[in-house]
Amino acid sequence: MLITRRHLVAGAAASAVLPSALAPLGASAAVTNLKVTDLYAGGGELSKVALDLQGKDVQFQGYMAPPLKAEYKGAYDAEQKKIDDANKRGEPIATGYTHCIPDGMPAMMMAMFPMEVLQTPRQVTIIQEAYNQVRRIYLNDKLPAVEDAEPGFWGHSAGRWQGNTFVVDTVGIKQHVRFRNVPHSAEMRIHEEMKMVTPDHFENVVTVTDPAYLTKPWQWKWVYQRRPNYKMYEYVCEDNREYADPET
Repeated sequence: MLITRRHLVAGAAASAVLPSALAPLGASAAVTNLKVTDLYAGGGELSKVALDLQGKDVQFQGYMAPPLKAEYKGAYDAEQKKIDDANKRGEPIATGYTHCIPDGMPAMMMAMFPMEVLQTPRQVTIIQEAYNQVRRIYLNDKLPAVEDAEPGFWGHSAGRWQGNTFVVDTVGIKQHVRFRNVPHSAEMRIHEEMKMVTPDHFENVVTVTDPAYLTKPWQWKWVYQRRPNYKMYEYVCEDNREYADPET
């Protein structure tokens, strides 16, 4: 995953441009026409970095295995085996991608395709090239109560700066929007902590909690690399549609 940066300044002095790819607007917040754009492109080994704080959890495909409760784990494992067996037979089962359904959260933050981040005083907007997904993170906002959050693909996100770390909490994800096919309830919460780790890389530590389905928080880390010369492309799923056999 990659960090890319362009500066789009309309009438603002060059000194108002932020010195790093992901950083608080700080004093520049008063400059309402300042936009800082960071581009991230996905894929590669950096997107597979798992964060295992205890060092005990089984890894699967680069991620910590989801700590599902016993009453859900059997059905999940059986479904995963069904998918794996179908893939081995060369008869993959239709997925959301087959039907042109976007990733939603947290999967869109994998950045399998390039990802653009716009920082403005009121919000951080993340645009994923795949499916033209748009996520809006409102700064210093109050999240709705879980029972009041209208479910969506990207939910409701509120962000705040803690030093040089951008902390984001998200609620209200549709229950059929799943990451790694892991089930969840309306109570699921996604917590992210993003910060620069080198001049050309930043990390996003993601923690998912769900008292209905998980025995403990599910956590991993994605690392993104700067791509300064990348240009976002149009992505229309109609151009990539696949035929789904209604019998299977």
